[in-house]
This record gives sequence, structure tokens and C-alpha cells, in this order.
Amino acid sequence: MLAGMGLLLDSFWRAAAYCLRPRVVALSVLPLLLMVALALGLGYLYWDGAVQGMRTLLDASSLLASFWNWLQGWGLGDITSVVAPLMVVLAVAPALVVVSLLVVAVLMTPALVALVADRRFPMLERKKGGSFIASVAWSVSSTVLALIALVVSVPLWLVPPLVLILPPLIWGWLTYRVMAFDALAEHASKEERQELFRRHRSSLLGIGILTGYLGAAPSIVWASGVVFAAAFFVLVPLAIWIYTLVFAFSSLWFTHYCLAALERLRAEGDSRAPADVPTVAAVETKQPVHATQALVAPAPAHLPAPESPVNGTPTP
Repeated sequence: MLAGMGLLLDSFWRAAAYCLRPRVVALSVLPLLLMVALALGLGYLYWDGAVQGMRTLLDASSLLASFWNWLQGWGLGDITSVVAPLMVVLAVAPALVVVSLLVVAVLMTPALVALVADRRFPMLERKKGGSFIASVAWSVSSTVLALIALVVSVPLWLVPPLVLILPPLIWGWLTYRVMAFDALAEHASKEERQELFRRHRSSLLGIGILTGYLGAAPSIVWASGVVFAAAFFVLVPLAIWIYTLVFAFSSLWFTHYCLAALERLRAEGDSRAPADVPTVAAVETKQPVHATQALVAPAPAHLPAPESPVNGTPTP
């Protein structure tokens, strides 16, 4: 238990220190550029239509119409012009989070794993238990399951405590599934990865949940709906970069933890001597050889008799 906690804390501070490296900061900007282009493209093509559709949807409800009229009576003006863009952004935000996670997992994680492996584990054997196609398939399938869980759990969000528990728990599970697989794909075999998942499932899930709560940091940026609607093209890239940096940190945390755990797992395997292999002492004592036997030659079994003299004359 204490060893697992020590590994958890050690990998945490190492991941935080690695986030300050210029290479990691530069890598966190690359997915941001892609996400900015995607957000600007979608906003340019569909922003007006999405906002107008949301306003139509809000005005169609008689209950909401009475509420808007009540707010206008207090001098707030056309409140739907502010609420509609905010609702569109809140509807699009989960998709941006998911795409950000996939981009980090596919593009950044291999580079971050290579950085950690080259600096901390240069002698760790690469068994290549997970290919690029397997990583993408694993990430996509895990994301689909997480989205299904989010949709199914939406009614439970109306309960005040659960809205603070369920989304981070689901995002933590998704982060754990994606990041841990990619951290071990290059170095661990399939059997080693399954064994590490079995041994360290609770710790890996804990890392995922903590990083899931860290991923809620952009909500501070979105606290004011009026300011957000006015600075949409500024705050969305900032929020995406915060998400990307959080996911980069989580990737580094998973990488440090998983590779260190893999190194310990292999050390345990090397320390166990196979039971069916005889030791050198056993081989030497099986058939002992005495020194006298090695130095003294065996006596001949029969010595030939001396030759008889020929014609009474001894043979010279």
C-alpha cells in the first residue's frame, strides 16, 4: 500500500516538473492550433444558424417565454440574445473536450512517452504490445462508452451531489483507459499490460479522476455568460489550451507511473529463479570426482609375459 502511494506521488511531481519543459509546452500548443482551426471553421459556418435555432427553441416554450418577459420587466432587455449563444457553447463544449482528449492521445502521448522513456528508462525493453491501430481503436471505443455513460447519467445530474461526482468519474475512467494504454503500448506486452491494469486499476482510476477534476478548470473562464458571448473567439482557444495542458500533464503522470510499475514488474520476474533449472552446485555434486582418481592412472588388467630366449641366447 505504502509502495503504491510512493509511486503515485513520485510520478505526480515528476509529471508536474516535465510540464515546465519547453518541449512539452511546445507540444501542448500543436493540438491547440488544430482545435482553434476547427472551432473557427465551425463557428464561421454554423454559428449564426446554431444561435438562431437555439433562440427559436427557447422562444417556443411558453414557460420560458413568461420567464423572459419577467426578466425584461426588470430592465434586462432581450435576455435570449445572451442565453442562446451561451447554450450553444455549453452544448458544443463536451465535443471539444472529447476531441481534445483524442488529439492529445493520438498526437502528443507518443512524443511524451518517448521523452520519459529516453530520460528515465533507456534500458527498458520495448516489447511493442500495442500498435497504432490498436491504440486508435481502444481510444475510440472507450470514448464511445464514455459518451454513452454521460448521456445515460444526464438525468442524475439534477441531484446536486451527483453532478459534482458523475462527470469527473466518467472523464476519469476515460482518461485512465486511454492514457494508460498509450503509456504501455510501446514497452509492455499484452500480458504485462493486462497484469498492470489488474494490479494498479484503483491507482490509475484515481489519477484519471484527479485529472478529470483538473479538466474542470476552464469552467472558471466560462463563469460569466455575457463576457463569454462577447469574447467567444478569445476564450474558447484559451479554454481548449487549458484542457490540452491538463491532458498533457495526465499523460505524463500516467507515463511515469506505468513505466515505473512495468520496471518493477519485470524486476519481480527476474528475481524469481526457475524451479526446474538445476543450480551449478547440484550439477557438481551429482557425480563427484575425487582428486586421487584424476591423478592416479588405473592399473592395467593384464601384463604380457616376458619373451622366451631363442636358442638359449637371451634376447637383447
